[in-house]
Amino acid sequence: MVQATSITPVGTLGRRRGAGVLVEVLRSEGVRYIFGNPGTTELPLIDALTEASDVAYVLALQEASAVAMADGYAQAARRPGFLNLHTAGGLGHGMGNLLNAHIAGTPLVVTAGQQDSRHILTDPLLFGDLVTIAGPAVKWAREVTHADQLPILLRRAFHDCNAAPSGPVFLSLPMDVMEEMTDASPGEISTIDRCAVAGSLDRLAEHLAAIPPGRLALIAGDEIESSDASAEAVRLADALAAPVYGSSWPAHIPFPTAHPLWAGNLPTKATEIAEILGAYDAVFALGGKSLITVLYTEGSAVPPGTQVFQLSADVRDLGRTYSTTLSMVGDIRASLGVLLPILEARIADRRADYAAERARAVRAYDARRARLFATADAEFEAPVTTPLVAAREIARAVGSDIAIVDEAPATLGHLRTFLHSAWCRQYSSIRGGVLGWGMPASVGFSLGLDRAPVVCVVGDGAAMYSPQALWSAAHERLPITFVVINNSEYNILKKFMKSQTHYASVRANRFIAMDLVDPRLDFPALAASMGVTARRVERAADIAPAIEAGIRSGGPNLIEVVVCAT
Repeated sequence: MVQATSITPVGTLGRRRGAGVLVEVLRSEGVRYIFGNPGTTELPLIDALTEASDVAYVLALQEASAVAMADGYAQAARRPGFLNLHTAGGLGHGMGNLLNAHIAGTPLVVTAGQQDSRHILTDPLLFGDLVTIAGPAVKWAREVTHADQLPILLRRAFHDCNAAPSGPVFLSLPMDVMEEMTDASPGEISTIDRCAVAGSLDRLAEHLAAIPPGRLALIAGDEIESSDASAEAVRLADALAAPVYGSSWPAHIPFPTAHPLWAGNLPTKATEIAEILGAYDAVFALGGKSLITVLYTEGSAVPPGTQVFQLSADVRDLGRTYSTTLSMVGDIRASLGVLLPILEARIADRRADYAAERARAVRAYDARRARLFATADAEFEAPVTTPLVAAREIARAVGSDIAIVDEAPATLGHLRTFLHSAWCRQYSSIRGGVLGWGMPASVGFSLGLDRAPVVCVVGDGAAMYSPQALWSAAHERLPITFVVINNSEYNILKKFMKSQTHYASVRANRFIAMDLVDPRLDFPALAASMGVTARRVERAADIAPAIEAGIRSGGPNLIEVVVCAT
């Protein structure tokens, strides 16, 4: 009879390698997944994981994918993602998606292996100044120089990536440090309450109560999601009968899209934002960075005469671009919890006025959706599916209970208008604007939601930045339905060029590097090569049934949806 050999847990050893100490700290911090793509300098950590069956290594086939997977996981799980990249080259590969995480404020502990520090004098292969490379995309960056430093620096990294403003931090891990023997204790996890209540909430209640019903708009920023304050935002909107707009360039829609006070996301041009906000006496922005603009237009996004109120945990965003009547620093959920009883008492004598405004909002919401569906119905039989119809069919198939990760510029704006859900965490999108986030992020989202189904909607151009994510989804057997919106061109770029009548491209009707043809991209073949079942859909009537079947399959699948270029 063969007896099973027991493996001594890393945490019970005496002197142990730096890599073992790192794993102990990860375990105590509740890390379930390490996202990465290993090289020589990462092998000490890979070896230490042999004795840590409770920490899984999620293999990406390229570092940009690994970063986005960790980003998606952190957003879905609401806890820091842990990432291990390969020296200067791997960190360089991951920089685009690391910038996405930085802009989105995603809490990540980013690490990269480094050459043995005794070897650096000889300018060895694979060496680079990792701290300098990482610097622009992280809150801070540091190289560990001794195994004894690992517990403090790792604990600090987990703390600081979560502290406002949240975002990635970076540690360089030389091979000799990871191999070095140490007696250092991994230490204990700290309990930190960051839910500070803002001051001046009584003054804010006075201001808000003085604004007539219908003359105040709320802006639901991404910080509502990270603060888990959606319920409080709904209660505030209901109390004031105030329409709620989403950020102009959101990572999330942290307000129920089925709520009649939901007015949709703001546009991305300052002139168009100002046209909307000009209908109100005041706006109250919950969270920072709510009025991001993309292309320049003349004038401010906040029109003259419109008061601005702000609440954010990030002091840097308060009064940064627009003058404010009152800005407050504080956690949104904790602060609204204190504000709401004060405000509700002050407006109690005008309940009938607010009720009438809410009834008007219900009628407006229903009329807006009726017009939207009528337009989609009119386009349904078009010879080539329009982006509007594709978005309607995707929303119809997904329903209200499945998470959506969106990086499809052609349908993105349309899809948001068709969403109709009470779930405030259904929708996530690319905040940083660097392509190649959506497909790998959906892998992280599914893992962060305990392997729940996810629908990833991605453009044909964006899909070619990180198609390696298909392999990781198949390897992890995740229930992800990838919907590739294929218009065979860089549609947003071509549309912009066509709008510039002074461009030579317009006169010649020739748009260089805008078309993805000759040869045509074959997404089903690409998916099949990575173990993912796939199909191509060319008829509008086939879109929803294909997506519904993909979700029911319980495994990774890809649906290519052909749409016209508009």
